[in-house]
Amino acid sequence: MTETLAIALAQLNPTVGDLEGNRALILRARDEAAAQGADLVVCTELVVTGYPPEDLVLKPVFQEQAQATVEALAAATADGGPALLVGAPWTEDGKLYNALLLLEGGQVAARRYKYELPNYGVFDEVRVFARPGLPGPVPFRGVRLGAMVCEDMWFPEVAECLAESGAEIMIAINGSPFESDKGDARLNLAVARIGETGLPLVYVNQVGGQDELVFDGASFVLGADNALCAQAPAFEEAVLTTRWSRGAEGWTCAPGPRAALPEGLEANWRAMTLALADYVGKNGFPGVLIGLSGGIDSALTAAVAVDALGPERVFCVAMPSRYTAQSSLDDAAACARLLGVRHETVAIEPAVDAMDAMLAPIFAGRAADETEENIQARVRGVILMALSNKLGHMVLTTGNKSEMSVGYATLYGDMCGGYSVLKDVYKTAVFALARWRNANWREGLKGPKGRVIPEAIIAKPPSAELRPDQTDQDTLPPYEVLDDVLSGLVEEERSSAEITARGHAAETVERIWRMLDIAEYKRRQAPPGIKLTLRSFGKDRRYPITNRYRGAG
Repeated sequence: MTETLAIALAQLNPTVGDLEGNRALILRARDEAAAQGADLVVCTELVVTGYPPEDLVLKPVFQEQAQATVEALAAATADGGPALLVGAPWTEDGKLYNALLLLEGGQVAARRYKYELPNYGVFDEVRVFARPGLPGPVPFRGVRLGAMVCEDMWFPEVAECLAESGAEIMIAINGSPFESDKGDARLNLAVARIGETGLPLVYVNQVGGQDELVFDGASFVLGADNALCAQAPAFEEAVLTTRWSRGAEGWTCAPGPRAALPEGLEANWRAMTLALADYVGKNGFPGVLIGLSGGIDSALTAAVAVDALGPERVFCVAMPSRYTAQSSLDDAAACARLLGVRHETVAIEPAVDAMDAMLAPIFAGRAADETEENIQARVRGVILMALSNKLGHMVLTTGNKSEMSVGYATLYGDMCGGYSVLKDVYKTAVFALARWRNANWREGLKGPKGRVIPEAIIAKPPSAELRPDQTDQDTLPPYEVLDDVLSGLVEEERSSAEITARGHAAETVERIWRMLDIAEYKRRQAPPGIKLTLRSFGKDRRYPITNRYRGAG
């Protein structure tokens, strides 16, 4: 009977669709784990294909090639080294499953399929995977492993079935996206499963960015007494080998490394930089372009980009109009100097004048309004996209969640770009993040230490500068009011009466609700951006564009 076991937690950063690259990534992790003396290397959910593969996994040829990749990985285990526990799509009897596969001795030694298929928020697994029956333990070298796939750990049924079937150690492989404060939820669920089964638990999570999602890793091991035995770092790849021994009360894990995990604003910053770095890198862009206005949103976007990519890959452009204050140009230049980025100026006035002249015959007799303001924003979008075409850099939009919620943005203007760093960041959080970054720097960030955003940018009233003496608060409620109401509407799905009861004026709540709904057509055309909160715009929140419900009551 096996008395000791070395289990390696391999939290890796796969790329969706890169079967060969992911195979090499897994084998490198296996080599590292072998050097650490591991018997078993536990990888993450669908690591072979990358997660989430979405409808790509429905292509028969992709399924065949993914299975061939698994078989190649299995063949590599014939060398007598560590076995592999990997996630991959797998077909059986004409059905496609989200599978956990034990690869040992040169073959696929065992298969288990994900039972709880999430079908909410960003997850659509019911439409691509079949649901199997409840799984039994996986036998491995005399040990019965209670293997679960991600959502299986979030509910009691699978863990209880595994325990009743004789499992001795629970192992959960995951593709669990980052959300603020989600770490506590994962830990609490793991504790609940341990309480129900009396078994220790190994939790292995993916790391890296994939489109709008970012995965934070932060894999861990909890003993049967709920004690934290080992903790992998967050937001970076790691192979962490844990040592196990069998005793009279079952299996115990010896104390191992316990990395400190970032929290709050620091965790969000790490998520933003990792997500952007992977989006740019995995899609092959040489760098990014940012319209640097001298306002806080563009300054914060530039700071995130520099920390993610390095200053040499960030190109900032000031695009002043007749309404741009000299102080804004000075602030933008100062920010660029602090960040160490290339900074150019392209005045938009000639193009705006040309547009005014072209449209004058049709606009004759009509007073100037937001049409002329939007022309300025759209000229800037054209300039940025022209530079993107010529240089190959991707344009980052700079709008925040507060603005996108209520439509305070111009289609084909400041919404023009390939990715949005602040898409899930409310304006009040923009200020908090700017202050945090000015006061903090962490190992791994590629930007300079110290202040990166001038205090003048943080202190001044936000303005689009599209007309004389304009400020955001001419159009919007104060941001502390706006953001609290939006949080109630978007993340919490509260009624207008419930939000009014927080102390907000009923007419303000109704106005914000109306603006939120009317702006849905703009959000449908917005670029992807990093998910940070419980409910981001896009896959998380899907509302109809044509919608007359106004939430009374």
